[in-house]
Amino acid sequence: MTELDMRNAYVLKGRRVFVAGHNGMVGRALVQRLARERCEVLTVGRNDVDLRRQVDVQSWFGCNKPDAVILAAAKVGGIAANAASPAEFLYDNLMIEANVINSAFATGVEKLLFLGSSCIYPKFAPQPISENALLTGSLEPTNEAYAIAKIAGLKLCAAYRRQYGADFISAMPTNLYGPWDNFDIEKSHVVPALLRRTDEARERNDPVLTIWGTGSARREFLHVDDAADAMVHLLTYYAGEAPINIGCGQDTTVLELAQLIAEIVGFKGSIQLDPSKPDGTPRKVLDVSRLFATGWRPQYNLNSGLRHAYDWYLQHKASREVRLTVA
Repeated sequence: MTELDMRNAYVLKGRRVFVAGHNGMVGRALVQRLARERCEVLTVGRNDVDLRRQVDVQSWFGCNKPDAVILAAAKVGGIAANAASPAEFLYDNLMIEANVINSAFATGVEKLLFLGSSCIYPKFAPQPISENALLTGSLEPTNEAYAIAKIAGLKLCAAYRRQYGADFISAMPTNLYGPWDNFDIEKSHVVPALLRRTDEARERNDPVLTIWGTGSARREFLHVDDAADAMVHLLTYYAGEAPINIGCGQDTTVLELAQLIAEIVGFKGSIQLDPSKPDGTPRKVLDVSRLFATGWRPQYNLNSGLRHAYDWYLQHKASREVRLTVA
């Protein structure tokens, strides 16, 4: 299996690259990063093409014929959103990935990168989590539906590669944050939710900020601009069937994260834990040795990345550009 060959790169210059999910946090970062590659970036809005509808996706691919695809489109959300809508998280993501991957193959797409998620790994996988941990144990129940859909997507890519020789690859990003994140308190992930709640607590001069769980759960966080850079790197150089992790290889507790955000935001109150709420997976940090072996490294550490994300939030929160609610 050929995996990484720095001499036989897939050159993006001059090619037509479709970013599915360009309006999301990852998609926007990818569009921005791809501008440096001097390729033609193709996008389509959900009002024009519903990626859950096979006929619409097939028609779009037939008309536009991209050379490469990065499949970043997905229905995403935090613990509360996953628990409330498992059917939608499973169905919508299955439809999106099946339609895009199949249409890419049918129209002769040269290369496709499917974005999975670190939540596809077993709840109690050995840490740090290597790619070999996939399907070796039970999933975390709070996001099982989303994880199952993502596993199906990467297995579909592997099947097309094995059966037809299609150069379809998969990557598993860790927890991402940054500009254009979803800041809806009920449906967002931990970093944007904490940034918003802490900022609002600071504005109200609240004496206490309560966070879910025991605070002991450990998580790895990667700035979305670093993630986009890693994805373009893999699209260019990686050609393996096995999925590959994208992360920074360092983790922190949720309590430490909250304390760092409080410092960045300028919240002077105390942080209170609510152990009646779920922690989710006890620890999740990725083994990124395969990615790092290529020479790629992230540019942001957690402190600088969070400061960048908070600065962006402050600049955009008074406008309609920040997603404070989910329609």
